[in-house]
Amino acid sequence: MSDKFFFKGRRTPKPAYGESGYNTKRQTKIGTKASPLQLSVQTEERKQAVQIMVDEQHLFAVISVNSDVEENIVELEGILNKPKAVVAEAKINRNDPCTCGSGKKYKKCCG
Repeated sequence: MSDKFFFKGRRTPKPAYGESGYNTKRQTKIGTKASPLQLSVQTEERKQAVQIMVDEQHLFAVISVNSDVEENIVELEGILNKPKAVVAEAKINRNDPCTCGSGKKYKKCCG
C-alpha cells in the first residue's frame, strides 16, 4: 500500500544550508581593494591618463609601465563600456490622443 495517505512529515530530510541554492563562494568584484585591476601601459603620461579614468570611476588598479609590452587596459574598458539596459517606451493606448498632433484619438487617426 502507498504511504502517501498515512505518512506525516517529509520523506527526505531538508537539505543543510550549505547545500541550498545560496551561493556562499561568489567571486569578488574586479576593481575593488580585494581584486584590483591589472593594467599595463607603455609610457608614464599614459599611466597618468589611465589613473585619472580609474579615479573617476572610484576603482582600484595596479598600473605597470613597460615600453616593451603592448598596452593592456581591456579590464578597464570592459567596466567603462558596460552595456546599458534598454527601456521600452510606454505603448500608446487606442483612446489616447494621437502622436501626430491631429487632436483625434489614436484609433481614429494613425491606429
